[in-house]
Amino acid sequence: MTNAPTLFERIIARDIPAEIVYEDGDYIVIKDIAPKAPIHLLVIPKKFSARIDDVTDEAEMGRLWLTASRVARQQLGDYRLVINAGKGGGQEVFHTHIHILGGWEGGHSVGFGE
Repeated sequence: MTNAPTLFERIIARDIPAEIVYEDGDYIVIKDIAPKAPIHLLVIPKKFSARIDDVTDEAEMGRLWLTASRVARQQLGDYRLVINAGKGGGQEVFHTHIHILGGWEGGHSVGFGE
């Protein structure tokens, strides 16, 4: 295990550029660089946790989901919120984040990707 900053911590610190669509004191929302939908955003807490089930504070969890819902409604009429937990759950960056997916013409099937 390393103490090197995660990709998202580096984005938050502005060490790596990203297209930011929303930011406040606790969260940053960026466009995904490998989108799985016509619109694919990532809601990233500035406070580090490796995965969603590491977040144990109910208020913190609620603020994360409320932020994701608010940003999704600002960007899309209809949308999907997805979280991957752990490698076996499809998580690639081990810093808690929520995917906002949407923008499909005429609806979309249940699967995650296109």
